[in-house]
Amino acid sequence: MKQLRATARVAIAGLFAVMFASAASAQQVPLQDKPFAEHKLVLQLSDGDPRKWALVISVANNLLKHYDPDKVAIEVVAFGPGIDLLRSESPSRKQVESLIAQGVRFDVCLNTVDTLERESGRRPEIMPSATPVQVGVAQILFLTENGYTLVRP
Repeated sequence: MKQLRATARVAIAGLFAVMFASAASAQQVPLQDKPFAEHKLVLQLSDGDPRKWALVISVANNLLKHYDPDKVAIEVVAFGPGIDLLRSESPSRKQVESLIAQGVRFDVCLNTVDTLERESGRRPEIMPSATPVQVGVAQILFLTENGYTLVRP
């Protein structure tokens, strides 16, 4: 009986370790590998308005044109209604994928995704090229603490 309890405790501890490790890996994505970046920018997207999406896409495109893509690190953090930009069926999908191909990172908040799944009973389909982070606002804080300038278009 004692051995069974000890085995159960080890199994439970292992389960918690796996859960915490997967949550941590979703949150702490490494900073972009842009050793020549002279400018680092995080764009906050928390609006479901397609005009805001277009503005974020435009700002990212303009920065890539103004600076050499190797000289600027751009990260878009989408949370709340802003994650709609990163849904698989988004009308802006081609523009997002074009920016990703040019080195812009798009982060999607998993807390928002989880909330939408609880509310609707269906997990929203997100573009596979989006980078999952557990907490969008925490990702913004992490980036600003590491030299990124926050812009909310």
